[in-house]
Formats: sequence, C-alpha cells, structure tokens
Amino acid sequence: MSLIADLRKALGDAAVLEGEAMGARPASDMSLTGTALPRALLRPRSTADLAAALRLCNAAGVPVIAQGGMTGLAGGANPSGNEIAISLERMRGIEEVDTASATMVVKAGTPLEECQRAAAEAGLFLALDLGSRGSCTIGGNLSTNAGGIRVIRYGMAREQVLGLEAVLADGTIVSSMNRMLKNNAGYDLKHLFIGSEGTLGVITRAVLRLHPPPGEITTTLCAVESYEQVVALLRRAQAALGGIVAFEAMWRDYFSFNAEALQLRFFEAEHAFCVIVESTMAQDAIEEFLGACLEDGLITDALVAASHAQSRQVWSVREGHPTESLPNLLNFDVSLPIGQIGHYAEACTSALKARWPDAHVSFYGHVGDSNVHICVSALYGPGEDMHSVDDIVYGVLGPYHGSISAEHGIGTLKRPYLHLSRSPAELALMRTLKQALDPRGILNPGKVI
Repeated sequence: MSLIADLRKALGDAAVLEGEAMGARPASDMSLTGTALPRALLRPRSTADLAAALRLCNAAGVPVIAQGGMTGLAGGANPSGNEIAISLERMRGIEEVDTASATMVVKAGTPLEECQRAAAEAGLFLALDLGSRGSCTIGGNLSTNAGGIRVIRYGMAREQVLGLEAVLADGTIVSSMNRMLKNNAGYDLKHLFIGSEGTLGVITRAVLRLHPPPGEITTTLCAVESYEQVVALLRRAQAALGGIVAFEAMWRDYFSFNAEALQLRFFEAEHAFCVIVESTMAQDAIEEFLGACLEDGLITDALVAASHAQSRQVWSVREGHPTESLPNLLNFDVSLPIGQIGHYAEACTSALKARWPDAHVSFYGHVGDSNVHICVSALYGPGEDMHSVDDIVYGVLGPYHGSISAEHGIGTLKRPYLHLSRSPAELALMRTLKQALDPRGILNPGKVI
C-alpha cells in the first residue's frame, strides 16, 4: 500500500488533499519565495491524527513540513515539492482559560487574534502581538519564537509559554502541559521546540501565560534628531513612565515614505527620527514628561494621540510599505547591541547605495529590544538578485556581532548566513539535537541547519 493510501486510511479522505485540491496556499509563506506545491497536504483534526501521520511518514522516510498561518518571511514553511505538508488549521480552538492561574490552553492552529479576544473576554491580557495577528497561528508563533511590538515589556513568545505538547518525528507525543510559573523538575523540554521552526517536533497545544490588562494605553509620537537621542529617550521613558508598552523608532526615509503614501502629516517639518512611545501612565504625567524632554532638547516636537483613530493612524505608518510602489522589496530583521544600531544603519545604507545608488533603503525597529528592520528595494542588474542584497546586509552586520534573525526565524533564506551569528560549537550542538530527535531527518528538512 502506498504512503498516501496509508494516510487516507489513518486520517480519512477529507484530511488528505492532492493536486488542485490543495490550492496555491501551501506553496509559499509571505516571503513569496516558494514555487512548488507539496506532494500532498494533510489536515489532521487532533494530536492523535498528527502522531499517526508522522509515524507513517517517518517509517516511509518521507519528509514533512508543518504549516500554520503561512505569514513567515524566511521560507521556513516552503516545500520543495517532495514533502508532505501538514496544515494545523483544523487543530484550532481555546480549550480553557483559567483565571485563577492566569493561563490559557490553546490548540496550535488557533489564530493569535482569537486567543487575544478570549483572554480579553476573561478579563486578562495575552501579551504576544504581531501585525499579522488575524492570520498567524499560535503554533507558528511558538515554533519561530515570534517577537512583535510588546517585547520590550513582556518578552518574546518564549516568555509567554508555561507548557506545551509536541509530536516527535516518530509519532511520539510529548505532553508537558505545565501550568505553574515555577517548575524546575528536570530539563524544561518546551524550549527544545520553541524557536526550532518545526525541525525537532511539531507543536500541537500550549499553555500560555496571561497578564492583567495593561489599562488605558496612550500613544505618543516624538520627533528626534539623532540616534543617540533616540536611545536617551528610551532610557528616560523607561525611568519616568514605568513599564512602557511599546517603543518604535522610524528613520526619516521610512517614516516619510509611508506617511506620504498614506497621505498623513503629523509634524510641519521632517525629522531624522520619529518614535512611537506607548505607556499606561496617566496623560498628565505623559505630557509633563514630554514637556521636560522638549525643554531639555531631547525631542524637537511631540504629538499625543487624542483618540484611538489617531493612534491607529500613527501605527499605520509604522506597519509597512505599500509594496506595489517598491519593486523587489525585501524586508530584513536583525538585532545588535542597542548602542550600535545607529552606526550599523549608516554603514548598511552606505554599502547598499554604493551598489544600487537609486535603491530605496529605510530602517525602523523596536530598538528597546535590540531589533531593527531594513527595507530594501532595488533594480537588479545582470547577475544580481535578492542574495546580492543579503550578502551586503548580513556582511555589514558581521563585525557588530549581531544576529541575522531577531524574530523572523532562519528558514531557508537565512540559512547560508547562520554561521555569522552562531559559533561552530553552537552549530554542532544544533546538529546533535536534530540527530537525536529526528534521526531520519524528516522534519522540515533543509531549514535552519
């Protein structure tokens, strides 16, 4: 009996799609670099179904790829054409919200926004937040250790997880659904799977940590004239405003391009940087803080959002380029020591402009968590492609001892550059873990390492 026939027998015909029945979605994540459909697409309904599927695929030596919301930007969920893709979209739902322990038990295929709503309805707050919240799924968020706009206060996705369940390559179910904040009973196995991009096991359920609602959030937009002042504003805001909720810096080219495209204007003049600061402090305290910053010359202008609509306008500028006006647009996601980000941005821009003088190059980032994003749009000459841009962006990063991936993962697109951020000993240990948990190498092959 063929593998596909075995899978149909184990999961049912409706859970095994082939050919045109799969549609185009399984071919590529949002990087749009995938070009091939998988051999088949499985749609299990339960952890037991997934375990049965992996057991069969492992026995046959056929590679598999777990797919969530397909919102990634590193090619981590893209098939090459020979794999079996497994969509977790039917493994969806909130199993429980425990207000006493402030936890949520959720299935991996549940969209992030659905989890946020369920937490809010229970009077609690799920801190993880991404622009793709309506499409990305918890399984994908955890397998890539997603970051987002609340990291400065609450940490990465990893910090939001108390326990999880995963299925190994051979179909073994590892259920470690811990609900306690303190649990030092041996190795914390969840960290094997969080951030491993489906190469060590497939996450199926998780216990998420919830928080008290942050209260009313006030959005401010500050005009700043140097990167050194951006860092000084960050430290002053953290000291004066307590636990700020977000701190997002936009370099002039990024802010001006998006604001113009959206036909929005916030300040009379253009400024070197525009910084979004969100805080839960009372508005009079925020206004006093801004007044002192203006008086000291730390900022040159400021705007306090007067409504949710105006706050959304500010964030709409931060949330991205209208891609139709920028050919070959590439988005990079790197991290490096906060004090070096300004120097790196200047060096990277200079190197890219030296190669493509007419290129659009712009920067924005969370800054407070060491993360900066780079947008590059260039018209390539003969023999040039996106990898020519990669070589420059990551090559310039090397001397700063930064990371080629702050929050988007490695996938296939960053794998050739992983050695710039990880030592030979670290890479060897990664391969040891991969061999131990997936000896036949069927889980998301060719990704990460």
